[in-house]
Amino acid sequence: MKFTLEVDMGDTGWDGDAARELGRILRYWGGNLQHYELKPGDGSALYDSGQREVGAWRITASSGARAQE
Repeated sequence: MKFTLEVDMGDTGWDGDAARELGRILRYWGGNLQHYELKPGDGSALYDSGQREVGAWRITASSGARAQE
């Protein structure tokens, strides 16, 4: 399986506060993942502290080439 987390920091990286916002997003979702089975198809939208959707995480099946590495 493959876990992907993608975040759009916008043109300004939250006005120079990217480390704080990314840290908050990672802490929140790191703690929240326990509520998911973490199987292909699972995922959710990600929101910044202003409750704006800024990305998503998802679980997908591994590609054949990566699974053999």
